[in-house]
Amino acid sequence: METRKPERLNALTGLRCFAAINIVLFHFSNPQWFGWLAPVVNAGYVSVSFFILLSGFVLAYNYAWRARAGKLDRVRFWKARFTRLYPIYLLSLLLSWRMVPAEYAAHTHGMFWTGMALTPLLLQGWVPSLATFLNTPAWTMSAESFYYVLFPWLARVKRPAQVWHYLVQLTVVWALGMVPGALYIAFNPDGIAHPDRWSWGPWLQALKYTPLPHLASFVFGILLAGLDELVPRPGRLRLNLGLAGFVGAFGILSLGPLVPYAIVHDGLLMPTFGCIVLGLAGDNPMAALLGMRPLVFVGEASYCLYLLHFNFWNLIHDTHVLNWAGLSRLDPWISYVILIGLALVALHVVEKPAQRRLRRWMDVATVAKDQSLPVNADKDGP
Repeated sequence: METRKPERLNALTGLRCFAAINIVLFHFSNPQWFGWLAPVVNAGYVSVSFFILLSGFVLAYNYAWRARAGKLDRVRFWKARFTRLYPIYLLSLLLSWRMVPAEYAAHTHGMFWTGMALTPLLLQGWVPSLATFLNTPAWTMSAESFYYVLFPWLARVKRPAQVWHYLVQLTVVWALGMVPGALYIAFNPDGIAHPDRWSWGPWLQALKYTPLPHLASFVFGILLAGLDELVPRPGRLRLNLGLAGFVGAFGILSLGPLVPYAIVHDGLLMPTFGCIVLGLAGDNPMAALLGMRPLVFVGEASYCLYLLHFNFWNLIHDTHVLNWAGLSRLDPWISYVILIGLALVALHVVEKPAQRRLRRWMDVATVAKDQSLPVNADKDGP
């Protein structure tokens, strides 16, 4: 049986800090404020695709060897995932109570009550018109929970012995991942001439928010973890891959409307994200830079920041606290700082204590300790 103790991948945690902040800026800023980085902020939705791919990678990096050996306890794994995901998810729903009247007005009575029933169960993402019900970012958790259910079987696939076999598999998954977007472009079911981030249509909603179109990114991450085992961590190859990934992703996003929105929204950037992950999982100066302690500290709260940033933003501005404090002239920059601070509070006051209590209650030992995993091994996704 394969046994190993994975190394900490602090650089990937550090990158999660920037990815989560980019989603905040995507929702609550004018991209043109950021100069040459405007294309990255304007396409902040791709950070979600990166998180989904990274989730598959991190889970496989830590658990795939057990799954392949038939030693992964599925129920125990699912319980551990639940304790990781649900406390902050539940907090986000509780903080969304002010959205209930707006959702009631926006839907038929039947759809409203369907949304109220499905959302606590992490099932709202399967109904496109309800995917963003109550808390817009929460649709991702509906997808992630589905991927967690599938993971024990996906991770059992026998790993190839040679790098080129992995490259073939990754290419096939990448191609499959672009099929939903390509079909949308080919048939244009919503009749939108040039879809972009502001467009709305029922089929576009399904493409953006339902779990199946994003499944390829998760599988890509799982396969990438197998390739990661075959590539030496020291040396220039990892550094070059990481740099190529960043440059490639930036280059594609810089093309703006020249690249169809429906394919850049998820599938197109998989190879560039894969290069970035392999680069930052290595031993090189770029990994050391993104693995600095302050970035890792904030990166640990990226899930809280991602899932709660709508709640906290509305709380800050609905209460007019910045006006009362005489800080409104510093907005929105002061709001961004407050959002990060509140995410850190949520991590240490809600997420971690709730996770420990849930695991004791569900008799789930801490995964990092029980399975000889590094301290941050249980952190995947946002």
